Amino acid sequence: MTYDPLANSPGRSMAPVQLQFDDNRLLPQLFGEHEQHLARIERELGVSLVTRGNYLTISGPEGSVGAARHVMTSLYQRLKRGLDVDQGEVEAALRMSRQDDGLEPNLFGPDAKEGIAIKTQRRLITPRSAMQARYMRMLHERELTIGIGPAGTGKTYLAVAVAVAMLMKGSVDRIILSRPAVEAGERLGFLPGDLKDKVDPYLRPLYDALHDMLPGDQVMKRVSNGEIEIAPLAFMRGRTLSNSFVILDEAQNTTPMQMKMFLTRLGHNSRMAVTGDLTQIDLPAGQKCGLKDALNAISGISDIGIVEFSDADVVRHALVGKIVSAYGERDRRRAKRTKTSASTTSASRDAVD
Repeated sequence: MTYDPLANSPGRSMAPVQLQFDDNRLLPQLFGEHEQHLARIERELGVSLVTRGNYLTISGPEGSVGAARHVMTSLYQRLKRGLDVDQGEVEAALRMSRQDDGLEPNLFGPDAKEGIAIKTQRRLITPRSAMQARYMRMLHERELTIGIGPAGTGKTYLAVAVAVAMLMKGSVDRIILSRPAVEAGERLGFLPGDLKDKVDPYLRPLYDALHDMLPGDQVMKRVSNGEIEIAPLAFMRGRTLSNSFVILDEAQNTTPMQMKMFLTRLGHNSRMAVTGDLTQIDLPAGQKCGLKDALNAISGISDIGIVEFSDADVVRHALVGKIVSAYGERDRRRAKRTKTSASTTSASRDAVD
């Protein structure tokens, strides 16, 4: 594929850019059915995309033209490597283009030499935001990685993916997945069945991630032979977890004592990932959050990777990102009003004194 600037066009802040694609067979998937992918890119970036044969002309403001070229190049390279391009991948490429992180299109590459990717038996997983790419690097490079951020940013999913990939390669002997058994704002009451039946509802999201990466029969086989262990956080006390990839999900619902206990389980040749969302703490009122406490205590240790996701990294349905942003904005307004009210009250007291 090549691109060349054309002659300047009146009323444009940048000369149009022309891309030439060398494999026409890939263009239907690149452009989308009825060119819906192009329409999405035009709408999001404010550019004009015109196709003629295997040429694509991009017109618009300078920054937008550059971003659109980056998006189209990324998606085309993905197709050339035998990977699919769907609406989710278009969203991911657009998200990358908005984040000025010096990331190249080869971020979508199918292996570590060409980009960051995780290959499992059921799918190839590539980052869908610049922060996801940083997080995936941390999970591979650091023995302890903490991922913090709102729902839908891939914190737990990517950690499970890296764990499965390392298990398949023999880098670790087992995967241990854990969660604190805290109810999210409701009382479930008595749950029937044995211990597994009682704790499984809390651990269901971890099972879902595993089934997305391994065939169902393999998940059950590996769970039954101990290669994959899914257990409540309370079961971690007193253990030393060696040759393992250990993941603690929903860490915002731990107490400081629980978090310290978990972090000190790390053994030789092991990796540990801790994920949580500090805006969704379900602990009883007045109970201190173990994740916040840990971040204050250990954030200065250089060997620990800490990645903070934001609303911009939400990779679920586009509406989820808007919902998360709306809640965040609402909370910021409330905090600002509370701070202003407290300042006014303090000033009034000073005047009376």
